Amino acid sequence: MENYIFQFLNHLQVTKNLTSKSLMAYKGDLTQFISIEKDLINPNICEYITYLSDELKLKDTSIRRKIVTIKNFYEYLEYQEIIDSSPFSKLKFKFRQERRLPKTLSIKEISLLLNCFDIETNNLTDFKRLLFIRDSALLDLLISTGIRIGEAASITLDDIIHSERTILIHGKGRKQRLIYISSPITWERLNLLIKHRKKVNGHYLFTNSKGQPLSIYGIESIYKKYAEKAKINTKSTPHYLRHTFATNLLANGADLRSVQEILGHSSVSTTQIYTEVTTNRKKQVLKKYNFRNKL
Repeated sequence: MENYIFQFLNHLQVTKNLTSKSLMAYKGDLTQFISIEKDLINPNICEYITYLSDELKLKDTSIRRKIVTIKNFYEYLEYQEIIDSSPFSKLKFKFRQERRLPKTLSIKEISLLLNCFDIETNNLTDFKRLLFIRDSALLDLLISTGIRIGEAASITLDDIIHSERTILIHGKGRKQRLIYISSPITWERLNLLIKHRKKVNGHYLFTNSKGQPLSIYGIESIYKKYAEKAKINTKSTPHYLRHTFATNLLANGADLRSVQEILGHSSVSTTQIYTEVTTNRKKQVLKKYNFRNKL
């Protein structure tokens, strides 16, 4: 069965053009399944779902993802005539979709985070000054554009279009989009980093102390460092910056379709959840149009 999983993952890579991260998620789901299920030809899918829910206490979204992975795997086996029919052919599942509101930072917290970079750097060593320049450019970019940390990690020097003040972003599903840097301060910090990066060998914009591209875990570590320094929500993550960016675009009047394109969402329904947290707009509408105010 491990060999069939390898063939299936190779099939996905060729036909779906999935990223290595997505392929690892598929592999993890299937490896877990075959380690639990005894009869892989005629598996008890309902029993496995019960195990995921009752024993592992997984959320519905996680269970749904795992079942979709297993379903696709068995459909592949059926298509390749390795099995006669998929165990999913007569099964239908309906999972509850938990609607969670995006977690954001307040404008004050964003200001406190940015204030960490309003210091004099002359007293720093060359090495620490370079790290400071990198960190300020990185976090300011995340705040100003709402890009994912994985997208930030993959930016190369060749992706920056200086004449247009834009950056080519490599998003999910290998989709590309251009992001305009509207903040002069953000652009200035990026240029300062680029100036230093061109002095050393390397292809990526954001690198670690060894000159290797930053990983998403490296970016999370940098964010945590400055979140603690700014004394803001210590449970927050860099993804809060993306949520904050999107929420405030909508609150300030940006249309949903434009925000969808800027964020790189494949569906506008994904973007629509941000409208639920734009409380300022709701307050304005209720103050102006609620009939009860005039009674």
